[in-house]
Amino acid sequence: MSTEKKISKFPNRRQFIYGGLGAGLGIGGSIWAWQQLGRSRLSDSTVPLKGETHLPKPQGDPSNPLVFLRNFDYGTIKQENGRTIREFRVEARTSTLQLNNAVSLISWNLNGQVPAPTLRATEGDRIRVIFFNKAGHPHSLHFHGIHPAEMDGVKPVRNNQVFIYEFDAEPYGVHPYHCHIAPVTRHISKGLYGMMVIDPPEPRPQADEMVMIMGGYDVNEDHKNELFAFNGKPNYYMQHPIDIKQNQRIRLYLLNMIEYDPVVTFHIHANFFQVYPTGMTTTPTQSSDVITMGTAERQILEFSYRYPGEYMFHPHQDAIAESGCMGMFNVIS
Repeated sequence: MSTEKKISKFPNRRQFIYGGLGAGLGIGGSIWAWQQLGRSRLSDSTVPLKGETHLPKPQGDPSNPLVFLRNFDYGTIKQENGRTIREFRVEARTSTLQLNNAVSLISWNLNGQVPAPTLRATEGDRIRVIFFNKAGHPHSLHFHGIHPAEMDGVKPVRNNQVFIYEFDAEPYGVHPYHCHIAPVTRHISKGLYGMMVIDPPEPRPQADEMVMIMGGYDVNEDHKNELFAFNGKPNYYMQHPIDIKQNQRIRLYLLNMIEYDPVVTFHIHANFFQVYPTGMTTTPTQSSDVITMGTAERQILEFSYRYPGEYMFHPHQDAIAESGCMGMFNVIS
């Protein structure tokens, strides 16, 4: 099927937005277009489609790492011209991120959270991401996967402008998305990154699914990371262990978005996991208790714990682990 076919419901409005919202409209025109898009829904269902295997969506602040861990954004589901459309709305912002009691960072982020929301779809869905830049700097969204050149996210979206990214969800797997404005390393390290999960047409077995995105923070802008984190906050899962059930299948969507450090490992204690590289297979290729990833590499890891108790997870580069990238699973009998 063609990935370049435009949805006929909004031809004039979408051409208008692609053209930069008009040379003379400025902020008011951008906000008007944003509001008009909000009035054009064909349906307002935000629940996943039948057959999707996640557990109930957690409640609370999505920037909280415990909420973020199991929080998948399935978008607003629409049916247009016989196709499933998943529409996502994200807003680039500039805001303060409190890393610990002593250190804060001016972050560039989506919807006020670092990492950005975890977007989720099924292979073959049409993805529509409405991106509103209110961060004060040019930004963009580059999605890993397959899409036309005009959807590649390498062109800047100016402050107070809107751009719509639209493409087919393919291939199934785990794909990062991030800002692609130079210097890309700085835009990513300041928080403009997230994960998109594209499920295979035949759902994976049911599991307790969770997302872990590894990030680094250059707090003094010397092009080196001083702090590291899972899901945005250094040491958060050491202070707030992740509860899991004994013998429960865990499906961990793992992504390394640490800039400045070329490689990182991930290790779990007292156990082994099965590895599904890039999430692009439904059968594991190996079993291990440690895996190595470069920046933007990702895996699906599946495991269960036989015995109750608390078990550590962390990179096996101890300096990175001891600088905030460490946590605990609390296995409950």
